[in-house]
Amino acid sequence: MPLNIKAASECRWDALALGEVMLRLDPGEGRIRTARSFKVWEGGGEYNVIRGLRRCFGLRTAVVTAIVENDIGRLLEDLMLQGGVDLSHVKWVPFDGIGRAARIGLNFTERGYGIRAAVGCSDRAYSAASQLKPGDIDWKQIFEKEGVRWFHCGGIFAALSATAADLVIEAMEAAHAAGTIISYDLNFRASLWKSQGGTARAMEVNRKVASLVDVMIGNEEDFTAALGFAVPGLDEHISNLDPGNFKKMIAKVVEMYPNFKAVATTLRNAKTASVNDWGAILWADGEFHQAPLRENLEIFDRVGGGDSFASGLAYGFLAGKTPQQAVEYGAAHGALAMTTPGDTTMASLKEVEAAMKGKGARVIR
Repeated sequence: MPLNIKAASECRWDALALGEVMLRLDPGEGRIRTARSFKVWEGGGEYNVIRGLRRCFGLRTAVVTAIVENDIGRLLEDLMLQGGVDLSHVKWVPFDGIGRAARIGLNFTERGYGIRAAVGCSDRAYSAASQLKPGDIDWKQIFEKEGVRWFHCGGIFAALSATAADLVIEAMEAAHAAGTIISYDLNFRASLWKSQGGTARAMEVNRKVASLVDVMIGNEEDFTAALGFAVPGLDEHISNLDPGNFKKMIAKVVEMYPNFKAVATTLRNAKTASVNDWGAILWADGEFHQAPLRENLEIFDRVGGGDSFASGLAYGFLAGKTPQQAVEYGAAHGALAMTTPGDTTMASLKEVEAAMKGKGARVIR
């Protein structure tokens, strides 16, 4: 079943996301535990997707989130303004002087190198975004009056609190009623669900969400942990680069959720933190489409690679490309995003299309 995407002329926004945006504190080439200084970036699983759609692909995007009204919040705003995503639907929350009522989430992230894996350490409890709840956002204004072609959210935001999960469902119901395409990245993180009821709660929430999704993104671990799928005969020892697991899983997933019009995942073999084999596969229109495998891809900063894949994939569909082209845009954009620091892309559309054509890395003069 093809995606029925609204015309750009009918909508103010090509894409809109709901999620938490954090400050990422990056020790550069060092480690969190020994750092004396950090570089600051903005980032968040859902936000990264629409920032990529704005900065790399030039689309009109907006984010729905909440930010505390203090200097730290204004720092986050300044970083987001550089990304070009519209902030008119940001909810500003009063600062209580200490951050007990609400605060900005922090994400300490070290990149890893060689045999040392990347490490993330979040400090995000009681964030303003996690306290958003149904009724806080005027979805009718956004989806019906302004118009949105593509709405994106993910399992990271849904895991932050019970009210966040309820808000995801409220937003998706409004988007669905307005005829907006809905994408969702399962992005299962056991650490986030730990205080929210664990895997059982993750399954409960994500199964409700899945019934409203058009484009689902996730790997076999996500589908197993977040949706509770156990496929008989699934070989747990198959390489992450072998699409066999994914194809077996999808056969069952689309049977349970016939509303899925497309399902996608990245295929990664992390040889070291610095060298990965990287690919992607998409199920759409009843067929599988696979991006060419990039062997021994050199990684500078792997965080956000999956989000950049999602934004490239969404761009492909929004631009009227074929499913094969869409998955190739996603894989190329994700690969390029991991060659630069920070969660978000620094690539251009021209660079993405050059990578899709297999052009090398000779100096551009």
